[in-house]
Amino acid sequence: MPAMTDTAPDGLPFFKMHGLGNDFVVIDARAAPRPVSDRLVAALADRHRGVGFDQLAVIAPAPEADAHLTFYNADGSTSAACGNATRCIARMILDETGATALRLSTDRGLLLAEDAGDGLTRVNMGQPQTLWSEVPLAEAMDTLELPIEGTPTATGMGNPHCTFFVADAEAIPLDTFGPRYEHHPLYPQRTNVQVAQIVGPDHIRMRVWERGVGVTLASGSSSCATGVAAARRGLTGRKTRIDLDGGTLWIDWREDGVWMTGPTMTVFEGRLTPQFLAETAR
Repeated sequence: MPAMTDTAPDGLPFFKMHGLGNDFVVIDARAAPRPVSDRLVAALADRHRGVGFDQLAVIAPAPEADAHLTFYNADGSTSAACGNATRCIARMILDETGATALRLSTDRGLLLAEDAGDGLTRVNMGQPQTLWSEVPLAEAMDTLELPIEGTPTATGMGNPHCTFFVADAEAIPLDTFGPRYEHHPLYPQRTNVQVAQIVGPDHIRMRVWERGVGVTLASGSSSCATGVAAARRGLTGRKTRIDLDGGTLWIDWREDGVWMTGPTMTVFEGRLTPQFLAETAR
């Protein structure tokens, strides 16, 4: 990653947002380049000495879309997809422009977003990746039931996912369960880990461990992956309600992709001081 060079006298502006408690720092680089270094990501992610986030998102101009989004995990690694951050940024741009629909470019591909009414925002996270090489897994196998204790399902949503269907999602010690499978040898790029409980027809209770982050209150791409996995295994239909620690998302796996609908919140606008930026540039 290039070094952070923006040390203007007035600092660097940012937004703090969250989707169901899955929180983000967002840097708007549409008007001017805002290069991001590993040190800046780590410093910003620190909830004691920085701002704190589950993911950092950078908005940049895109020639064939309304904006391009780049996502960083709290450990500095990148992710091609981040569903909740995409919804939050989509809501901001919808409100800013007065549009009712957007096209957002990501490393996952071109994502469509729209106003869903009642303050909700809907994003098409694209087609799920269900082949072992797409997830990706380390070797050829059926992704529906992996040869791992608990027979989880593997799904790619621009990032890898491992979904365990369990009798009681609350009973799983996610702090130890999550890292055990994040680094499983079958997942060469590590994986997000979900524990999902079927609580009713087309209704799922899910908790999530995000790779490079840890336990989070919600995850949009994890919700999409879990909805797809449940439908593939015949546990639900293709349209599901998913209750996370931070709130509820609605997942609809349609012919054109997996649509995710939920609330968003912009919490505050801030400015990183020149002193803070200088420290991260050393």
